[in-house]
Amino acid sequence: MATALLLSGGVDSSVALVRLLEAGERDVAAFYLKVWLEEELAGFGDCPWEEDLAFVRRVCDQLGVPLRVVPLQREYRERVVEYALAELRAGRTPSPDVLCNRRIKFAAFLDAIGASDGKGGLRPGGIETVASGHYARRIDTADGPLLATAADPVKDQTYFLAQLTRDQLGRCHFPLGDLTKHQVREIAAAHGLPTASRPDSQGICFLGEIPFDAFVRAHLGERPGPIREVDSGRILGEHRGHWFYTVGQRKGLGLSGGPWFVVGKDVADDTIWVTHGDRLPAHAPDRFMVPAPHWIAGPPTPPDSSPAAGPLRVKVRHGPATAGCTLETRPDGSLHVRLDTPDPGLAPGQFAVFYQGEICLGGGAMEPVTTAAVGHPAADEAGGSTTQ
Repeated sequence: MATALLLSGGVDSSVALVRLLEAGERDVAAFYLKVWLEEELAGFGDCPWEEDLAFVRRVCDQLGVPLRVVPLQREYRERVVEYALAELRAGRTPSPDVLCNRRIKFAAFLDAIGASDGKGGLRPGGIETVASGHYARRIDTADGPLLATAADPVKDQTYFLAQLTRDQLGRCHFPLGDLTKHQVREIAAAHGLPTASRPDSQGICFLGEIPFDAFVRAHLGERPGPIREVDSGRILGEHRGHWFYTVGQRKGLGLSGGPWFVVGKDVADDTIWVTHGDRLPAHAPDRFMVPAPHWIAGPPTPPDSSPAAGPLRVKVRHGPATAGCTLETRPDGSLHVRLDTPDPGLAPGQFAVFYQGEICLGGGAMEPVTTAAVGHPAADEAGGSTTQ
């Protein structure tokens, strides 16, 4: 087969399959990746993957495309879930969907179906391309493929694809990259797809509609501790466990006289630090570190050497909003990032993803800046290259 299409049971991947067929692709097979942790999700309700798979089968039957279900529960548990739980224990904010793309959808999947050559590439004579319903574009250049933003800025998913390697990107195909969500719905309705009116999934891929807090509680339990006001140090209430909260969070604190926002966590003594919304701007940092940046096709181009590349911008969470920034590369390869505008929601562990124009460059997990890393004379004297 030439193209493997990853179907999820939603409207996006269904329309991606339609577009492949309409483009003349006939050597296509659909794959459903089963990552649901059935034993661990027991007691939370019906297995959500069964409904997804039922929709996948209906789409494949209607379009006459063969389907194969690939079980990847063990790989997902080891490569994504364990990472997420470890990050939560450490007081950080994980991004499991970012690592799912790099480690599962475009890696473990190919290994499981025997398409990998064991060296990061594809076995000759088999799958040539992996297509998905992601809202993103691949631009091929003489120097190799680049990851570009989708036509729909709200649905753009390059944030979740920013950890792909260039080899992985080179075998990706994103049939929806030039469409808006509204156009995707129209195509699905015009073809009478069973997924045409199915609501978008809002949860983490292996949880679906199961509340994230319920899953975390089942694995990490509860560990109460104080909620303290960072400005005065006074105790305002009690939390259920620091892993249920993230920097920038407002809802679910159970405090009166708000709004209150989480501005920090002390894992050692299980303290959640908050501030009132009136004082939030005073606690909004304008810088952070990225200890281990991953570049899909190399670091940003300095504007003085290539003005056409455009100014550097960053996303610190999924969504259409970007912020201007300046990067300083430290001698150890880490990045010091200074934002043009402070942001009160910079959560350690969450991914920062960098862009120049329409090109998604890559990124990495954020860490707070400390005097040991920046702002200290000894650290500043170490120097580094700067990109605006």
